[in-house]
Amino acid sequence: MQRFNRLLFVTPLVVLVLMFGAVSLSMAQEEPTAMEVARSNNPIADMRALNIQDYYIPKLYGLDDEIANTFWVRAVYPTGPILWRASMPLKTVPTAMEPASGLGDIDVFAAYLAVNKPTLTVGIGPQIVFPTASEDALGTGKWQLGVAAVVYGIVVPQWQLGGLVTWQTSIAGDENRDDTSVLAAQPFSIWQLGGGTYLRTAPIWVFDLKSGDYHIPLGFGIGQVVKVNKTVFNIFIEPQFTILHSGVGQPAFQIYTGCNMQFIK
Repeated sequence: MQRFNRLLFVTPLVVLVLMFGAVSLSMAQEEPTAMEVARSNNPIADMRALNIQDYYIPKLYGLDDEIANTFWVRAVYPTGPILWRASMPLKTVPTAMEPASGLGDIDVFAAYLAVNKPTLTVGIGPQIVFPTASEDALGTGKWQLGVAAVVYGIVVPQWQLGGLVTWQTSIAGDENRDDTSVLAAQPFSIWQLGGGTYLRTAPIWVFDLKSGDYHIPLGFGIGQVVKVNKTVFNIFIEPQFTILHSGVGQPAFQIYTGCNMQFIK
């Protein structure tokens, strides 16, 4: 039963990635352009999108034989110069008794696209985190408010660079739970190999400004972009190794996989 709980949200993503990969590759009628590959990796591209992503963590610092997993469902919807992104996590985390699995804290980011050019996108706006976790171990028990900023640029058609920085702090919620203040930075780089295939790195560096805990991973992965009618599929896998950390329970190694879908008008 414990093994089932630990892997509860791993299997769906693996199945989805394989399914979309097989279907997309077999049905693809045209090779994506370099610009379409670049846009498919832009987290604030001005397009409707649905992203399914997963972090499988088979090793945690200070917790022998424990496994964690976070399965993300993200929806992106543009309304004029504002790009809305809602993220829902389904989590499995170790506890003192047995692993807890269920819904985590949902967050919404409203990005104002201050620059929205073909070769450069800059977005900034507020972020709110809702205390929706189904169990205490899966969330903070706090309403959190913060800010997020994203920069994504096309250096040359084959090479894209960018970064996402978020900060959030608790403003209300369960008085018996610890206050929060978390800073996260995600640098990313994409190098296109041609034919929709690309190399990638997009680790997230997380700093808990209250406890002093942090982890800094480095990652290197590969992805494939295919275009099926008016949908662009971006399927990838990226192993990530933590090189610096502080605190028990920080990921030592994780596998980041995803299937991102953008819908062309």
